[in-house]
Amino acid sequence: MCLFVAVASSSRSYEDVDGDPHFMIELPERDDALCFNINDSPGTIFNLVRDPASGFLVNAELVAKKMKKGAVGGKVNTYVGRLGVVHQTLGVRLEVTTKGITLSQDSRQVKLLWSDPSALRGPGMNLTLTKDQLTVSLRDCVRFRVVRHTKVWRARHLKQDYLGFYTLESHRLSQEVHGLLGQFYHGVEFEVGDLRSGVASLYVKGHQLNVTRGWQRDFREDVRHGEQVPCWLVPSSGAGLIDGRASDYVVSGLFKTDRKVVSVIT
Repeated sequence: MCLFVAVASSSRSYEDVDGDPHFMIELPERDDALCFNINDSPGTIFNLVRDPASGFLVNAELVAKKMKKGAVGGKVNTYVGRLGVVHQTLGVRLEVTTKGITLSQDSRQVKLLWSDPSALRGPGMNLTLTKDQLTVSLRDCVRFRVVRHTKVWRARHLKQDYLGFYTLESHRLSQEVHGLLGQFYHGVEFEVGDLRSGVASLYVKGHQLNVTRGWQRDFREDVRHGEQVPCWLVPSSGAGLIDGRASDYVVSGLFKTDRKVVSVIT
């Protein structure tokens, strides 16, 4: 593998979260990507995107990986099982689960099943539902795709449904946009150097991080198989790459912006 060293900010990038859950920031203009994993308790809700200027919000709730009956102990892996999307200016509220989709705009509400191909249009909003893919465009603001996955562990006879969130267009969001994904919507400057046997130093946001070369699957176009994308994997839940800590992005509800406060009673 060749040493790659660069300093730049990309005007075009793709940000997504998928798997258990894997976060990836793809930079096509640089032919490179950064990624990190976050695994928290089932029921935890993370803020992915928040743009105060437009009122656009995306939150994701984690669900536990299904376990074989009688299994005890060990680490509980999680997936994204529910998404809450709001666009205050357009009056849009969207809840996506592995079972179906509920769309509300102003006083109208529509419920859809993943098995029902649909195309809906509202004021400033377009929605298209095909086999396990939901694509939403919100008036010159943002376009994103939600993918529903079904994973089967044949040896255990277990079936796990979960969601992936893929940003298709985000450059029209304001400079105030933030969140686990939103903070990267306007690009990120970094250098990679000191490559040695798949391990390298990542220089980003004033930090020097030890990263490894890995692979993540991008299901934006191929829902079933995905595309293998090489990326620099940042350990410790993205510490040093994301602003603050992963726990800073935990919110109190699927459509909430306030941080969840955990009280300890002694």
